[in-house]
Amino acid sequence: MVAGRPAKKRKHRWLWWVGGAVLLALIVLGVAITVAIRRAEPMLRAAIVEKLEEHFHARVELDSFHVSFSNGVWAEGKGLRIWPPKKMAQENGVDMTKPLIRLKDFRFHAPLHYKPGEPIRISVVHLVGLDVDVPPKPHTGHRAEPAGEESTAPSATPMLSFVVNSIVCNDAHLTIETSKPGKLPLEFDIAHVNLRNASANNAMHFDAQLTNPRPAGTIVTSGSFGPWAVDDPGESPVEGEYRFEHADLGVFKGIAGTLDSTGMYQGVLRNIEVDGQTHTPDFKLTHFGTAVPLETTFHATVDGTNGDTWLHPVRATLGQSHFTADGEIVGIPVQTLRNGSTRPGGHEIALNVNIVKGQMEDFLRLTSGSGTPILTGELTLKTKLEIPPGVGPVPDKIKLDGNFLLEDAAFTSAKVQNEVGELSMRGQGQPKDAKNAGEDVRSAIEGNFTMADGTITLPNLKYTVPGAEIDLKGTYGVDGGTLNFKGTARMGATVSKMVGGWKGFLLKPADRFFKKDGAGTLVPIHIDGTEHDPHFGVDFKKIGHTSPQVPGDSQ
Repeated sequence: MVAGRPAKKRKHRWLWWVGGAVLLALIVLGVAITVAIRRAEPMLRAAIVEKLEEHFHARVELDSFHVSFSNGVWAEGKGLRIWPPKKMAQENGVDMTKPLIRLKDFRFHAPLHYKPGEPIRISVVHLVGLDVDVPPKPHTGHRAEPAGEESTAPSATPMLSFVVNSIVCNDAHLTIETSKPGKLPLEFDIAHVNLRNASANNAMHFDAQLTNPRPAGTIVTSGSFGPWAVDDPGESPVEGEYRFEHADLGVFKGIAGTLDSTGMYQGVLRNIEVDGQTHTPDFKLTHFGTAVPLETTFHATVDGTNGDTWLHPVRATLGQSHFTADGEIVGIPVQTLRNGSTRPGGHEIALNVNIVKGQMEDFLRLTSGSGTPILTGELTLKTKLEIPPGVGPVPDKIKLDGNFLLEDAAFTSAKVQNEVGELSMRGQGQPKDAKNAGEDVRSAIEGNFTMADGTITLPNLKYTVPGAEIDLKGTYGVDGGTLNFKGTARMGATVSKMVGGWKGFLLKPADRFFKKDGAGTLVPIHIDGTEHDPHFGVDFKKIGHTSPQVPGDSQ
């Protein structure tokens, strides 16, 4: 048995040789794969750079690119930068030191097999930290040179083509520059976007979630984008639908509420047509604090490169009142005045507002801290509304210029309404019915008005009740509800009939002094105080002891 051991060792020695040969083969294979990877990396890197340069007509840089083989080909790159085309700089003065597109990281996976002449199919490309800077609209109509004309020399790299099924991007930032002097660009933070059927020359479908800057809120949108317009990115087509949730209107000083909106859009970045609806259940002016629901349906044209918006029209419902508005919301640059001071820039709102048969209480409730409006009635109104840019509260910045008619009007203050009823009954020569007659009396108010610096000015207010017509002029302070009106009251009855009784009999000789221009009695009148404590300046008890005064003079 001892003699047989060497033979047994010789019998199994070949296994060691085979194992060593396999190990050596694996080492050689590993070295070969490493060499192949190292050769593939610069080839793929050059192919990616070349394809991007060819598409964007611009210089492209890629800091690093690595490939590994594990269940296919895994590739990863860092520090991708794409500069604007030279033509864009020549025609529009675009800063060539600032990349058009910057990308922090990207990675993708492709099958291991590859057939020459066929595209490499990539299922998903993952992007992190994408920063896109859309330049302003070119000043000229010239277009950049056709693709490839900016290339300085033909590439020796084999031409590879790619088909990408999906691009998933996280932590992106979009900046849309404007050519308007002194105006800041629009900026959007995009938390997540998924592009499908990605292609350089065709539209890509997308799903995205982004944060709107002003008012702050989350936009969830899906649709299609592209192809990318290389010569003028602002002309890149886009269409889709959106959902805008929990937008805080408090960013606009003076108003508050949470806005939700849904809609559809189509066009190009610089000219987007939008149809949508908004819902703000708690819209209010922060100074007063009374919330009124506001609903709108709108059609708008939006310049996506600077945020300018044209409304045509907006159909809105405030409380139970319907109205329409059309106009524009456009950016105004910072202006330097002749005295050296500056006028702030920002968005200026200029609208034409039209109310037909609205409820006055819906609009006045916004300016009431208690939620109780000073007047009720049926309102018809036309006005120009302007809100200039600036840092002040919205109610202080609003400018109005229009006219209105309020029918079937009644004051919510019992004190004022009773005085209106007394005025009406005496004006009709029924002084016995004057007390507590206000409940059944309705009036009409009409006139022109302007508003600036929080004050409403009414130069020719006409107030009519049965038996009396009052012409007033004055102001109403939105902050505090201060009243300051003067004018004349034209009564249908004479002084003696207004007073009635034995006092009226004694006043008959005075009737001729108060008759004027067809009125039974013409007397001066004034209203002051506040909407919560108004003072009505007609004293019927002393009217027989006064003499006619010039309209507009106070008693």
